[in-house]
Amino acid sequence: MSVFRHYDYWVTLFLAMTGLFIVIDRGNLIKKLVGLAILQTSVYLLYLTPAKIVGGTAPIVDAAFTVYSNPLPQVLILTAIVVGVATLALGLTLVVRIGEEYGTIEEDEILELDADPGEEHSAAQK
Repeated sequence: MSVFRHYDYWVTLFLAMTGLFIVIDRGNLIKKLVGLAILQTSVYLLYLTPAKIVGGTAPIVDAAFTVYSNPLPQVLILTAIVVGVATLALGLTLVVRIGEEYGTIEEDEILELDADPGEEHSAAQK
């Protein structure tokens, strides 16, 4: 069957839909960051899957002609991983700060606290 021939694309699609669903559906900010990390992982797989050449070797100059694998996708993914980790760290820092300010990390509760202008929401004033 040709459907199972490209299972890596199906895994990528499943991870992307799972991550996107978590980001959209969940109200907890930590869970949203986990969903974003899953979505980023699916993008890594999407770039690496077609980059693998069966029988390909490292692109080292050799006397004999061989099939080479392109190292550019791996380099791009390493850069994307570093950016993803930095984004996740910044997001976690913001969640901690929001938790200190509002006393919660649930999106609905934060929006309710913001909608009521007469109420102070600083944790230091509670």
